Amino acid sequence: MSRLIGRSEYLEQLIQNQDVDLVKIVTGIRRCGKSSLLDLFHQHLNDTGIDDTHIIHMNLESLQYRKLTDYLLFYDYVRERIAAKGRTYLIFDELQVVERWEKAIESFRLDFDVDIYITGSNAYLLSTEFSTLLSGRYVEIRMLPLSFKEFLDFYEFDTVVTIEEKFQKYLQFGGMPILREYQFHVTRSNQALEGIYSTVVLRDILQRNQQIDQTLLQKIVLFLCSNIGSITSPNNIGNVLSAEGDIQEKKRKIAGKTVNKYISLLHSAFVFYPAERYDVRGKQLLKTLQKNYIIDLGFRNILLGYRDTDRGHIIENVVFLELLRRDYRVYVGKVGESEVDFVAEKPDDKLYIQVTESMQSPETRERELKPLRMISDNYEKIILSMDRSYINSYDGIKSLYLIDWLLS
Repeated sequence: MSRLIGRSEYLEQLIQNQDVDLVKIVTGIRRCGKSSLLDLFHQHLNDTGIDDTHIIHMNLESLQYRKLTDYLLFYDYVRERIAAKGRTYLIFDELQVVERWEKAIESFRLDFDVDIYITGSNAYLLSTEFSTLLSGRYVEIRMLPLSFKEFLDFYEFDTVVTIEEKFQKYLQFGGMPILREYQFHVTRSNQALEGIYSTVVLRDILQRNQQIDQTLLQKIVLFLCSNIGSITSPNNIGNVLSAEGDIQEKKRKIAGKTVNKYISLLHSAFVFYPAERYDVRGKQLLKTLQKNYIIDLGFRNILLGYRDTDRGHIIENVVFLELLRRDYRVYVGKVGESEVDFVAEKPDDKLYIQVTESMQSPETRERELKPLRMISDNYEKIILSMDRSYINSYDGIKSLYLIDWLLS
């Protein structure tokens, strides 16, 4: 349980939804801490007086459940164990291994007094048929790797290590909780990340999509990693990769449609998250072009090699994920011919955010401020940078030290 130090925000979300008549689905990339979260929720149930006779907690990837491959066998197994009186809490980990599991889940809801919690490692878990079947009767809790704040809770640092040095470690190793076991040992950490990455690509993408060209998939991943924070289109990526050649048949042109399909699969497996473009003045989404951000910088570093030259885009990736954690819908803003890095929205709130390594040079300062000055509404406008500056505002546009913002 100790590994879940500092992940209380996710546990709180489960507790807030406890006994609400919705199926609670915890989604996220493999090894980001979903199983540990369910363990912690199980502990919470015990601590609040619920006995284990009223909790059925199963990790379906365990071999003890190897025969429960389809929903009927699964349903019968669980049904026999549901308490005759009072509510039973059903906690199912890695449920996607049970074929047509959604039919069993819906039946448990109809037939028994139960409260259901499930996890899965990819968005096939939220298949269209499940959405149709439950017609909105579920709540999704999206789990991400460690935030910088959680990272500081997870690891023990020597008192002489500065906050900047800790942040540097975060940028280098990323936030997968399992890495805590290796205490920043580079080789072992990289091996662990490679193992997770391979499992996600080989099991969650290739196994389910037999016709996928593994070489092309890997090239698209590398392209997206190299172009974090850049606007891309499937056609453009297809053209670049076609020009590089060496994708099986030498002269084959890679269609934008194919690239788009592969990127959708990477989104489904939570390897990348998209940010669509939003016209701030026209107040509408633009269907063409998007940015893609990687789920964890540790993966980017094992794929491209760790280099510190691209810090502007790296910290942009950190800010994007942090905005998701804070429950914002995040878009890339278009203002006339200019761009705002992020338009972050909640039902009752909106932020405009620029991210830059430094605001020291007048040219950079002007470039970052210009699009924000062009926005006429009164929502908060912020520039995040790595500068520890005494200037904290430019004409009402806040200038914040990135690390302070991440820890706020």
